[in-house]
Amino acid sequence: MVGDTPEPPAGPSPGTDTAAAEKGTRPSPGSRKRRELLSVTLPGCWGALLFACLSFTPSLLPRGGILQGLICGINAALGYGAGVLAAWVWRAFADRGPRPPQRRSWTVFFLSAVILFGVFFGFGQYWQHEIRRLMGVTHYNIPLAVVAPLIAALVFCLLLLTARGIRGLYRWLTGLLKRWIGPRAATAVGWTAVAGLVWALVTGLLLNGFVSVANEAFSVRDTTTEEGVERPTTTLRSGGPGSLIPWDQLGRQGRNFAGTGPSAADIEKFTGRPAREPVRSYAGLASSGSAESRAAEAVADLTRQGGFQRKNLLVVTTTGSGWVDPASVDTFEYLSDGNSATVAIQYSYLPSWISYLVDQTKAREAGRALFDTVYESWSKLPPGDRPRLFVAGESLGSFGGETAFSGEFDLRNRTAGTLFAGPPNFNTLFREFSDHRDAGRPEVQPVYKDGRTVRFANDPAAEIPPVDRPWKDSRVLYLMHPSDPIVWWSPHLVFSRPEWIGQHPGEDVLKQMLWLPFVTFWQVTADLPFSTDVPSGHGHKYAAEYVDGWNAVMRPADVTAEDLDRLKDIIAAGK
Repeated sequence: MVGDTPEPPAGPSPGTDTAAAEKGTRPSPGSRKRRELLSVTLPGCWGALLFACLSFTPSLLPRGGILQGLICGINAALGYGAGVLAAWVWRAFADRGPRPPQRRSWTVFFLSAVILFGVFFGFGQYWQHEIRRLMGVTHYNIPLAVVAPLIAALVFCLLLLTARGIRGLYRWLTGLLKRWIGPRAATAVGWTAVAGLVWALVTGLLLNGFVSVANEAFSVRDTTTEEGVERPTTTLRSGGPGSLIPWDQLGRQGRNFAGTGPSAADIEKFTGRPAREPVRSYAGLASSGSAESRAAEAVADLTRQGGFQRKNLLVVTTTGSGWVDPASVDTFEYLSDGNSATVAIQYSYLPSWISYLVDQTKAREAGRALFDTVYESWSKLPPGDRPRLFVAGESLGSFGGETAFSGEFDLRNRTAGTLFAGPPNFNTLFREFSDHRDAGRPEVQPVYKDGRTVRFANDPAAEIPPVDRPWKDSRVLYLMHPSDPIVWWSPHLVFSRPEWIGQHPGEDVLKQMLWLPFVTFWQVTADLPFSTDVPSGHGHKYAAEYVDGWNAVMRPADVTAEDLDRLKDIIAAGK
């Protein structure tokens, strides 16, 4: 759409200039510019219609009216640009200039637009109903669904006007440069300058400005404490009596982590056996300026609490604002009879979906620093006195957790087990294990090296493949929902058809989902911020899956299927 060619304005009043000429008058330059700014081309309109219709095809998650309108508008703008580009290429091969479309061509377009858009809008509502049914989503705002086309039209117009504003800037700059340099040089310099300016504005002013404002806003929120969360009275929690890290330096998520969780009495009620009070150590951003120093403080507090004397030790890399999924840690503590210790540090103020885009480096530093610091103290203990060392992380936390290890053997040799949930598609080890999976195995359920160490589960309650192969020593398990956009999103979706779309979908993914250039990328991208706004067990929302996941990785003794079902109810109630 940025590349609109100088085709004569077409649309409802294509003969304005001709009428003015017959009257012996010429339209003013300002009038011509306004008509050019507001006019559209027929090829562009066909492209916009096609892409707008395709926006109603299903993606991974259910969409509301506002989101559907946004996706439809973006797709229509992309389609308009594609249509204009295709017409320009066609004219170049035909070696002719643009021709004004006939009035009947517009009539055919308008009739086709009403019919096609109506049909795809209807199919879109049906597909959304089916996705909601698969996921058990009952809420649906019908008025917003009805106004989705209006939202799409508004988004399309804003993007079209923005693109034409950029084109106008290019033309002005090129005309100015032609006073001093040749036309070809002026064109090249003009495009380069405008493209550089747009890139600088988007990445420098808009993106960095947004991140800066968001960071400032969420840093203030980090000083608050959620209702019902109180400072622990036990010495076994950071922020409690004798803690090396003050309560007010834990951050909002750190206080949630240290101030909640099952007590020894809660665990005894579940197991029917004597239990210990779990240890939880945490260092927030306010406690120190670097990831290494925060890791050192957290491990020092862990040592004070006697964490290295527990039977099981869990190193968790947090997500975004320092959040530790209570479903994972609570399950770990229940299955350990409370004879456990968990340590984590904060690396960002930003929520997960923003951190996912801009805080990858911080997640990497935090994951590596924390595990290396824990491992240094752990490895100095006599072999018989060391706790079993586990690693966990969800989403960006799995990305950070992976960075402490070089591969399969490193994970197996330095841990007793690992549980990663919802790994982003760009995770280094996740991609290595998935891309080099055993021949004949699908991407939606890969098997790596006969599952000797690393395995993948869509539903850990079922048998984790390959069921006919031994899974000894340290176990590494990836939990990944078929409908989790975090797992499947990749920039390659723009031009490349991923293997997982052509494979048998999971139980909560429509079979009608297909890959379309550009369209699928924007649809899955739009799923990302809303990936947790679905019932547990779908999208990026993991809860009861941790019970079967940790049971497979930890292999606790004397735990029955009935015990696991009861624990799932406890974990689900906590979510």
